Amino acid sequence: MVPDSLDGAVRAFAFGLPEAWEDHPWGDTVAKVGKKIFVFLGEEAPADGGCWLGVKLPESKELALALSFVKPMGYGLDRGGWVGIQAPPDVPLEMLLGWVEESYRAVAPKPLVARLDAELDAQPDARRDAKGT
Repeated sequence: MVPDSLDGAVRAFAFGLPEAWEDHPWGDTVAKVGKKIFVFLGEEAPADGGCWLGVKLPESKELALALSFVKPMGYGLDRGGWVGIQAPPDVPLEMLLGWVEESYRAVAPKPLVARLDAELDAQPDARRDAKGT
């Protein structure tokens, strides 16, 4: 089942990654793998149907920052490749989920990244289905 909102789809994808779990530091909802945050999700979805998230983008940070709705994250997180995204409702879900996956891969232990790759290799349509396409 595909969640019916952009925010819901991003959350479902993030928490569906190997050993991802939800935590609430500082009053925000985050997705963690082990003890490391890989997505900041905020407390609730924006009323306009878009979504807010913060992700670590070691490979695509500069490309993401070229978009008007992506900004460097504060508190020094930007130095580590973190960006904040205030995605409007018409942003392609596939792009957001790709960023979530990149962030996961940046912080997850290598065995979990290998497990993700094995799961995706075993089910070629798994990524497409998870993204709702």
